Amino acid sequence: MLLLFENPGGFMLFKVLKDDGKFTKAEAHDIAKEFETGESARKVVKLKAFSKFENMSEALEAATMLIDSKPTKDLRKFLKKHCEGEILGVADSKLGNIIKEKLKIECVHDNAVMELMRGIRSQLNDVVTGLQLQDMAPMSLGLSHSLSRYKLKFSADKVDTMVIQAIGLLDDLDKELNTYAMRVREWYGWHFPELAKIIQDNIAYAKAVKLMGFRVNAAKLDFSEILSDEVETELKEAAVISMGTEISDLDLINIKELCEQVLSLAEYRAQLFDYLKTRMNTIAPNLTALVGELVGARLIAHGGSLVNLAKQPGSTIQILGAEKALFRALKTKHATPKYGLIYHASLVGQAAPKLKGKISRTLASKAVLSIRIDALREGDSLDNSVGVESRGKVEARIRSLEGKALSQSAGSTKGKPLIEAYDKDRKKGAGGLITAAKAYNPAADSVLGQTTPAGKTDETTNEKKKRKKVDDEDMPDTNDNVEPEDEEPVKKEKKEKKKKKKQSAEDVEVQNGEVEKKKRKRKHAEEEEESEAPSKKKEKKKKKKNDD
Repeated sequence: MLLLFENPGGFMLFKVLKDDGKFTKAEAHDIAKEFETGESARKVVKLKAFSKFENMSEALEAATMLIDSKPTKDLRKFLKKHCEGEILGVADSKLGNIIKEKLKIECVHDNAVMELMRGIRSQLNDVVTGLQLQDMAPMSLGLSHSLSRYKLKFSADKVDTMVIQAIGLLDDLDKELNTYAMRVREWYGWHFPELAKIIQDNIAYAKAVKLMGFRVNAAKLDFSEILSDEVETELKEAAVISMGTEISDLDLINIKELCEQVLSLAEYRAQLFDYLKTRMNTIAPNLTALVGELVGARLIAHGGSLVNLAKQPGSTIQILGAEKALFRALKTKHATPKYGLIYHASLVGQAAPKLKGKISRTLASKAVLSIRIDALREGDSLDNSVGVESRGKVEARIRSLEGKALSQSAGSTKGKPLIEAYDKDRKKGAGGLITAAKAYNPAADSVLGQTTPAGKTDETTNEKKKRKKVDDEDMPDTNDNVEPEDEEPVKKEKKEKKKKKKQSAEDVEVQNGEVEKKKRKRKHAEEEEESEAPSKKKEKKKKKKNDD
C-alpha cells in the first residue's frame, strides 16, 4: 500500500513496509507507538517517489485545488507513473473518490491511514533523508501567506468592505463639498452678492469666481466654457451695478484657494463615484441594475456585507435604514414605516405618492432575489439579466397600479361609481324607464307679451295684474305628471288639505285656551283660600278668650 502525503515542498509517495499493507483495529491503535522514534518509523514506511513544486505559484495552485478536493494535472501524471496496481491511502475521502473515478486507482481512507499520516508528519525529517527543518519552515510560511492572500483577494466579504468604505467616503465628501461651497458663496458674497442668485450650481460658481477674481474683470472675460450665453450676459450686467464691498488682493487669494479646494474635491468625488460604479457592477450586477449603484451600496453597507444582506427577508430590506421610525412606531402604537433606504431608488420615485408603499414592497421582494443571486453565485459568468428582468416587472406593476387608480378615481374597487345620479323613473341596473316619456304641455308655456287687437283700448295696469294672477293659478305644475283635464280634482284635494290644517290649528288653539282658563281658575281659588285663612284663625282665638 502507498500513502499520498503533501507538504509545502511537493507531493510524496510512501511505501508501507508491512506485507499486506492492511491493519486491524488493534494494530491501528498501536501505530502511534511505532512512530515514537525515527528508527522505528523507518521500519514502517519508506519514501518511494517525490514530486517537487517548481515555484510558489505552482505550490499555491496545488494547495487551492486540494482545498476543493481536486487533483492537479501534475499530481495525476505523478500517480499514473507510480501507482499502477497499488492501493493508495489518502487523507481526503472526496479526493480519493475523484482519483478512483478518473485514474482507476483503488483508494483507501480509514483510521489506520490517518494514524500513518500523523506519524509521517511527526517524523518527516527522519523518514526523508536530506530534508532539513530550516528548509521546510520558510516554504510553509511562504505558502501560508500566499494562500491567505489568495483567499482575501477572491473573498466576497473582503470585496464588500471596499464598497462599504467607498460609499461612506462618498457621503462624507458630499457633506464637506457642500460646506466648502457654501463658505465660498458667503465669503465672495461680500464682494459680489448678486452672483449667488445668478449661478445656482456650486461647481460652476467656484469656477466663475476663480476665473473672474474681482467683479470689475467680468466684462473683459469669456465665460462660455463655464456658463450659458444668457447667464453670462446677466453676470456681466450685474457686475457693473453690483452693491458689494471692495476686497483686498490677499482676501481674493484666499478665496481662490478655497475655490481650488472645492474643485479638487468635486473632481475626486467624480472619480470615486466611477470606482464605486465599477465595483458594484462586478460584485452585485443584478442589484445595481434594479436599484442603482448608490442605493445598492448603501444597502450593502447597512447590512454589513452582501452575504449578510442575502440572509434577510424582503420585509427587512424594505425598511432597512428606518429602524428608529420602526421602533418609535411600535412603542407609540402608530403606523410602521413603509420604506427605508429603498425609498431613494428611481423606481419608487416614479410611482405616485399613494402607490409608493406598494411599489417599495414589490421592489424589496425583487431586490432580495437579486441579492441572493449576486451573493451565492458560482464562477465569474454572472450577468445582470435577472436584475433587468425584475426591473421590467416592477415598472409593469407601476403602470398597472396607476391604470387602476385612474379607473377607480370616481368609483369603488369594482370600477362602478360610488354615487349614482338619482332618477325616480329609472330602475336599478336597468336601461329602461318605469313610466313613459313625458308629453309636451303647451299650456305650461309662459306668455311674454300680448298685442291688443285694433279698435280696442289698452287694458289698465291693474287689469293686467289681475289677469296674470288668474293665468298663474290656471297653469299646471310641470314637475307633476298630470294632464290638463285632471286639474279640478287636484285643486279640490289641495283645498281640502288646507281646510283640515286650519281646523287642526284651530282645535289646538281652543285646547290651549281651555287649558289656560283652568290654570287661571286654580290660581284664583288658591289666592282666596290664602286670604280666608288668617281671618278664620282670628275668629278661633276670640272664641277661646270668650270661653275663658
